[in-house]
Formats: sequence, structure tokens, C-alpha cells
Amino acid sequence: MKLLVINGPNLNMLGVREPAIYGNETYKDMVALIQETCHQNGIEVEIMQSNHEGVIVDAIQAAYEKMDGIIINPAAYTHTSIAILDALKAVAIPAVEVHLSKIEEREDFRKISYAGLACEKTITGLGMDGYREAVMYFVNREC
Repeated sequence: MKLLVINGPNLNMLGVREPAIYGNETYKDMVALIQETCHQNGIEVEIMQSNHEGVIVDAIQAAYEKMDGIIINPAAYTHTSIAILDALKAVAIPAVEVHLSKIEEREDFRKISYAGLACEKTITGLGMDGYREAVMYFVNREC
């Protein structure tokens, strides 16, 4: 199995950005957790992060016929990007949306997820462990 993990804007600032919401662990810590979880389960993984919507759309499109699943944390683009939604729908690769915080309990504008409309599952509020849960979703997913 091959998974693509996509992280959106400002996730590269984990550990610095609003630690009361996102914790003190860094983006490097998160990448290590994802890689280790995938390694333990015999999964090939590519992990990327971008602050640019078009780069994320390009990564989704490049995954077509190459990846078995996508784990995506669109970050702020969750609530604004119809382009990411359309890209996920276009490639029709099974996808899981992950958010470190409980977006449904935050500001009203964060309660709408465009990307989530194209995802089989949404995981919120588990911090970095949400990525582990997303990987395990694919491990246990019925094809």
C-alpha cells in the first residue's frame, strides 16, 4: 500500500504556532510518527507540506494512479479551498481528513470543511495521534 500525506499551511510551524491549541511537538516529530506508523504496517508513504494551495492541488493530481490513499490536513484551506475539494474528487483516491484540534469546537468559520466532503473519514482533536488513526484506517479498510 502507498499513502500520500499532505499537510497544509502553517503546519511547518508546529511547536511554535499556538502551542495551547496545537501542542509543543514539531512538524519533524509529526513526520517521524507518520513514518514509523507506516513502517510498522508495511506501508510506503510520501509526506509533503506546503503553504500554497496550487502545490497541494498538484500533489493530489500527481497521486492519481500512483497512490492507494491520501491523508490530508488542509489546515486553513479546509475552510476555503474548493480547488482542493475538486482535486480530491477528480482523482477519486480514498482519503482521510485529519485535524490536530477539534475544529468543530472552534470558531464558526472552522466548522465547515470543503475537503472533508471528498473524504471517507474525518479525524479531529487527537493531535498528532490523528495521523496514526488515519494510517490504521487504511490498514483496516475494506476494499
